[in-house]
Amino acid sequence: MGESCSIAKLFDDGSSFALHQTWAFEFSFNHFPGHCVLSSPFDSALFPAYSAFRDSEPLFASARRVNRFAVAPVNDRFAVALGSSRNRFRFMAKGNFGERLKRERELREVSMDELTKATRISTRFVQALENEDWAKLPGGIFGHGFVRTIARYLGLNEEALLGEYDLARAEHAAAAPPKLEERIPAPPKWLPVAAVLVVLLLLAGLFYAGRYAWHRYAAYRASKKSAAASSTMQPQSGSGSAGSAEQSASNAPLDLSISTSAATRVRVFADNKLVLDAELPAGETRHYSAKDNFEVSAGDSSAVLLELNGRAMPPLGAPGTSGRIVLSEKDLRP
Repeated sequence: MGESCSIAKLFDDGSSFALHQTWAFEFSFNHFPGHCVLSSPFDSALFPAYSAFRDSEPLFASARRVNRFAVAPVNDRFAVALGSSRNRFRFMAKGNFGERLKRERELREVSMDELTKATRISTRFVQALENEDWAKLPGGIFGHGFVRTIARYLGLNEEALLGEYDLARAEHAAAAPPKLEERIPAPPKWLPVAAVLVVLLLLAGLFYAGRYAWHRYAAYRASKKSAAASSTMQPQSGSGSAGSAEQSASNAPLDLSISTSAATRVRVFADNKLVLDAELPAGETRHYSAKDNFEVSAGDSSAVLLELNGRAMPPLGAPGTSGRIVLSEKDLRP
């Protein structure tokens, strides 16, 4: 009646049986007379806790499966352990990286404070590993260094733990939604056309401004030459000579020279008689004579250069606009 026996309690986690806890104490059953021991065979050093990270193969792979509640004599305690070893492996292999890492630490009764002090890894990094909070963890060699240090302290297989770590991070990266690229909005389609038009307007403005300045400069030079020529003439003595000079000047005909630097329409009246009304091309030169006056008009004032009796006359108007001018003998006076 005083037969010793061992009762190993196994729990079902939904898919396989697993050894839930390591404990031992003595008690007596009315239905099992005698001295009995309720214990787990993994309490002894002969049967250490199995780790999926440390051990490549489950212990006692060929052991027989035991019932949910098994009662055995003390001499059969090891047989109970043999039957539960495969289920022990299945329990440890289940779950993700963070859960398994935390479970391994708790099975060895290593507190968070002890682990961080021994490995000199910040508590927030260890918690981030167990919670798989990858955003708070450094990547590359720093993350691998944390995993290796923790595995070495807990006595786990470093390469196996690193493989689980890399796999978990890769799965997280694959599941994360792709970042939306910030697209730079394309410029409006009319913008290049507007830019070309602005450039053309600037070039046209520079062209007309340069041409107007050149005409003004040519007229200034011509007037200077005419003034110099008249100043070198010797005045004749006596009022009779002066009167005859004025008489000859008044009787002298007016000669008009018209030159064009660009194509434009020109109309010329000589003594109120129309002598020209046509489109003159660039580089054209025409000469006309009159007794009293000339009336000249042009579609582009800056495209026409006038000379009266060899003296340059002022432009007809502003560049790019039409203009009109009347020339007579008085325009030859200094």
